[in-house]
Amino acid sequence: QVTLVQSGGGSVQAGDSLRLSCAASGRTFSDYAMGWFRQAPGKGREFVAAISWSGLTTDYAPSVRLRFTISRDDAENTVYLQMNNLGPEDTAIYYCAAFGSAYYSTDSEVDWGRGTQVTVSS
Repeated sequence: QVTLVQSGGGSVQAGDSLRLSCAASGRTFSDYAMGWFRQAPGKGREFVAAISWSGLTTDYAPSVRLRFTISRDDAENTVYLQMNNLGPEDTAIYYCAAFGSAYYSTDSEVDWGRGTQVTVSS
């Protein structure tokens, strides 16, 4: 099992940027894919972005592609989500995810972070 500690988030204005961080421990970090999900008020949890074990493969939800960037630093056992040009529609609790596989799959086992709030006002 992986323990995930999230940081970052907060309240910003539309058009601003934020960076979320997620530090992992408990397994060899470079062995598995990492990702981010979010849950807006009154909605289900949705996929945001994922990055493969090597960092060479990334995947994004259409709604965030070209605005968000996922990256990983294996030396720091940390995954990041750089969020640019934020809008009110990005308001949600953001969850870090560690997958039980080298690449993201909807069938992957997942260890979750506790979540961090991102609020974007217009």
